[in-house]
Amino acid sequence: MENIQSIESAHIPIRILYHQLLELWNQRNAEAMADLMTDDANVVGFDGIQINKKPEIARILRQIFIQHKTSTYVSIVREIRFLSDSVAILRAVAGLIPRGRSDINPASNGVQTMIAQKVGEEWKISLFQNTPAAYHGRPEMTLELSQELSAAISKSREMADK
Repeated sequence: MENIQSIESAHIPIRILYHQLLELWNQRNAEAMADLMTDDANVVGFDGIQINKKPEIARILRQIFIQHKTSTYVSIVREIRFLSDSVAILRAVAGLIPRGRSDINPASNGVQTMIAQKVGEEWKISLFQNTPAAYHGRPEMTLELSQELSAAISKSREMADK
């Protein structure tokens, strides 16, 4: 049985790839986001848009950044699991902090899935899906997730102050 330390170290590149993606969104950098993708990657956006292949991903992201004052992501990774030596899946929850605010907008909370594929020696994103965490008819779940994401913001700010 693998020890926990070796499993955790295997997760590091997947976690870094995911956090790079969100940080590049926060920086509004469409080209760099697309560069994290495989050539034949797929993205399913929060509104259900399906974007296929790296050039189209960059083009659509550029349009989004031009047309919208995008919010800043905060996220919590729930699971990283390897499907093979060269394919991993990451599941996370995320919230968006609107410009000029200090806390998330619960209406934009999402559940995210990323499939990473090892291409040569480098990990790339093969699929990224962002699904609304609507929790229809279960407002307590929305509140719970929002509180958890807000706590993650506070923890991040505390760490930045140290």
